Amino acid sequence: MVSRTTTRRALAALGVGGVAMAMTLAGCSAGGGASSTDGSVTLSYLVDNGEATVVVAEALAKAFEAENPDIKIDVQTRPQGSEGDNLVKTRLSTGEMDDVFAYNSGSLFQALSPDQTLVNLDDQEWVGKLDDNFVKTVSTDGGTYGVPMGQSMAGAVIYNKDIYSQLGLEIPTTWDEFISNSEAIKAAGVAAPIVQTYGDTWTSQLFVLGDFNNVLAEDPDWAEKYTDNKAKYVDEPAFAGFEHLQEVAEKGLLNEDFASATYNDGVSMVATGEGAQYPILTFAASQLMTSNPDAKDVVGTFPLPGPDADTNGLTVWMPGGVYIPKSTEGDKLDAAKKFLAWLATPESCDIQAESTAPQGPFVIEGCTLGDDVPAMISDMQPYFDDGKTNLALEFLSPIKGPALEQITVAVGSGITSAKDGAAQYDEDVKKQAQQLGLDGW
Repeated sequence: MVSRTTTRRALAALGVGGVAMAMTLAGCSAGGGASSTDGSVTLSYLVDNGEATVVVAEALAKAFEAENPDIKIDVQTRPQGSEGDNLVKTRLSTGEMDDVFAYNSGSLFQALSPDQTLVNLDDQEWVGKLDDNFVKTVSTDGGTYGVPMGQSMAGAVIYNKDIYSQLGLEIPTTWDEFISNSEAIKAAGVAAPIVQTYGDTWTSQLFVLGDFNNVLAEDPDWAEKYTDNKAKYVDEPAFAGFEHLQEVAEKGLLNEDFASATYNDGVSMVATGEGAQYPILTFAASQLMTSNPDAKDVVGTFPLPGPDADTNGLTVWMPGGVYIPKSTEGDKLDAAKKFLAWLATPESCDIQAESTAPQGPFVIEGCTLGDDVPAMISDMQPYFDDGKTNLALEFLSPIKGPALEQITVAVGSGITSAKDGAAQYDEDVKKQAQQLGLDGW
């Protein structure tokens, strides 16, 4: 485990670019806060070792300590990915978890058995200030367990505003309009109409996952049916995502290097005008501000459109949460609740926004992004204000098959048909649902 002291030394010795490697090499050791003889309390705060995550956690700890000198926040880190997931689950099950920890919301949160392992925060005043969609992702029938950390984001289409203006194109609100725009861009020869980046296979999933707003618009109960094994991807409305992948490939609307291009390449292509449109998660704003900051007003966002303009809206991913394990007791529990209450304030949001590039709107009442944000992010706000959003499937169902990104690469590359790809994914999720012990599978 890496303490805040270690993190600061890594920053000084390696610079920002080397922090991730420093975290990996430093390894892990047990955390744990303590009460001292002078009445002060030290809380250990466990976060993943991503560079941006650590920077934000450090900034929040420093600001909270300045206002609460009797409470110290000792930032600890853990690995990302499955190794980190297993560490969190193991520590919770053995009662050895840090005093406060950050983790996913949604289906991964549910896998922590929160009613048995986490402190119920239903009675905290700040819960009423949280976005209803977020509350759903950190709650069970037994209580509410987390405060948001970070902003929401969307699975959407980022696009080059200059190309749209040059060709006189309007933001599409239906799939047919999206294809029409793409064909107009291809005919003009000014850019690759649609960017795909299968060098990073996870990016291939957006035509399927980002389409979920349109699935729910047609069938509001689809997620529940899916969890109960009563809805499939081989059937409409969910089949549309696989169909769209096949269609854009067959019509030659992709960049020539789609098979080898990476996520970073895709963001830069849209920023420079080499590509016109890129279905991706809007955390791409962070990459944009790193690689192409001059394009912050050039790259915008619109929802991945479906069949009906009246239900056009964003598929939204909620931020992760910060939680208190039941092993935190006494003075440390009181201090932990005070820390979480502070995390739900506009002051905390401001520090987060200043520490790293925003990826979408906050989900805490009173928190704003300010005026100087990339257009990619500000373009999302009207959809939130107008209630034109729906949660991504992973926040409504525990089922997500591990092979989706390989299947969507094959469909998007023209190797597998949409029908076969959807059937393969239905089989993939069946195995996972059975492993989870869900009824009806």
